[in-house]
Amino acid sequence: MDQTERRILGQPLPVPTAQPKKRRTSMMSFFSKVSWTLRFQKQESLKNVFSILAERAQDPNAKKRHMAMRGLGTMACETPDKVRKYKKIILDLLVHGLYDPVSAEVILESVKTLTIILGKIQGKSLGSFFVDITLQTRTLLDDENDNLRYSAFILFGQLAAFAGRKWKTFFTSQVKQTQDSLLIHLQDRNPQVAKACKTTFRACSPYLKERKENSFQTEEDQRNPKLCRQLSHYHPELLQFFYANKIL
Repeated sequence: MDQTERRILGQPLPVPTAQPKKRRTSMMSFFSKVSWTLRFQKQESLKNVFSILAERAQDPNAKKRHMAMRGLGTMACETPDKVRKYKKIILDLLVHGLYDPVSAEVILESVKTLTIILGKIQGKSLGSFFVDITLQTRTLLDDENDNLRYSAFILFGQLAAFAGRKWKTFFTSQVKQTQDSLLIHLQDRNPQVAKACKTTFRACSPYLKERKENSFQTEEDQRNPKLCRQLSHYHPELLQFFYANKIL
């Protein structure tokens, strides 16, 4: 559990002083209720808290949507059984959060919470959510926000592990379209993003393999010149890994 999640459970979240007193009191009261319920489940039904979070996740106020996504992440960490029970509803809320039209904070919190939840359910029974999550996460890999890029790379690498047979063809096409972003961000200005990109590159490597129908080509013909040049110059260890596994 990271510091943010501990803070949610331990005390009310700080709110900007510019907000009206009534709104600050309401939001602090709500998140105190979430923290209290998660710590003392016998005293109040988690179902009620989940209903409130679901309502706040669709609130016109971006701050409330943001905090609702964070609350869902806390619930996923503290009560994974409830996540499985309400999985489809939670995934629907988070996918909508990924496409939030005005708030980068809502998008970032949705990405982080999806990473937690996919880990809890091991990517099982995602259905069409897998497509929606993959498509939007791929667009976030080049975002200007360092935290958003970092979290998007973590989530995209996780999706690589959960594509399975059902989504293998689809995810392969997405990785091929993402190849330039993967190469660029191996040298990201933020070292943490570059590290996350490198890990994701390895996770996506099986999807870069040539198809069997191309086996008649020579080894040199099968190699992607641009990819080989970039990796040879900046990450020779990755290039060696790809060659050893017959990916390039």
